[in-house]
Amino acid sequence: MSGLTSNLAPARAPAVLGLMALAFVLLALSGVAFGSTWIPLDQVTRVILGAGEKTQNLIVLQLRLPRVVIAALAGGGMAAAGFLLQKITRNSLASPGVLGVIDGAALGVVIFLALLSDESNALVTSIAYQPVAATLGALAAISLVFILSGRQASSAIRLLLFGIAIAAVAKAITIVMMLIGPIYRTSQAARWIAGSVNEINWSEIQVTALAMLPLLLLALIAARKLPPADLDEVSARGVGLDLPVFRILIFALAAALTAVSVAFVGGVGFIGLMAPHLARLLVGRNVYAGLVGSFLLGSIMLVAADLIVRVAFAPIEVPAGTVTAVIGAPYFLFLLMGRQRHDG
Repeated sequence: MSGLTSNLAPARAPAVLGLMALAFVLLALSGVAFGSTWIPLDQVTRVILGAGEKTQNLIVLQLRLPRVVIAALAGGGMAAAGFLLQKITRNSLASPGVLGVIDGAALGVVIFLALLSDESNALVTSIAYQPVAATLGALAAISLVFILSGRQASSAIRLLLFGIAIAAVAKAITIVMMLIGPIYRTSQAARWIAGSVNEINWSEIQVTALAMLPLLLLALIAARKLPPADLDEVSARGVGLDLPVFRILIFALAAALTAVSVAFVGGVGFIGLMAPHLARLLVGRNVYAGLVGSFLLGSIMLVAADLIVRVAFAPIEVPAGTVTAVIGAPYFLFLLMGRQRHDG
């Protein structure tokens, strides 16, 4: 029965991906339509096509559409990073959050904001360098995790333990920096703790999109070598793959994807864990379908989370990361318990 399901999965993958894309479009339009003022979907479409009224243009193009777009990019990027990590470690519990990448990226950004702010808390350099700081922080975090794990870096338990430890240390330093350092836009730094997509502008979206596009292309190129990565080192070398080097490249690529994703959004957790796992259940083991499906599901999750907090808690701005945490934490425990039953 499992073999039959496996054979059917590649055939159904395009249809499932098509349904995911349709669901995302409908959800994105709903994310723009819902808010303190309801705007019908046909009028939302008119505004996007450039035929809307002045007030609607302001609400849609400057207030709602930017947060939907950044949520789609950030959620999709984190999910793609989680897919890469889960495939290369052969561990369904691996994710940017669990391995400390998100908190490392957050610390990088907070240090950037603290060190490059003047006495009036104004940033003395371009905000466009913020993703660079996030990338450096993410790379430092994941490097520490695997250095500390040593030769047993493939062990799920060691990765989890050291990832959680690095994340905790990074989060503690972040809080200290926020308390004692002159930080540009303290509210922006505080937003990292929960993760939010409000107060986003189009220049930040442009930076995120320009940085993420080449990383996604590299992920698609690297995806064709992910199945041989399931082999042991000797067998992988036999098919022309230097597995240790390839692992390092995938780790770096996943860290960079995560860093760019959270550079302006903050520490939205668990999407990189949930989306790849669900994508694998829906589209099967094909790596290209899995990567694209993970991106779409990650986008859907964060757009939906932001829509939920905007509608349920209006007019209070509740971070979207609270929704992903409330759903993701039990999901992580479910996967962890399932893995323990499987191992024991």
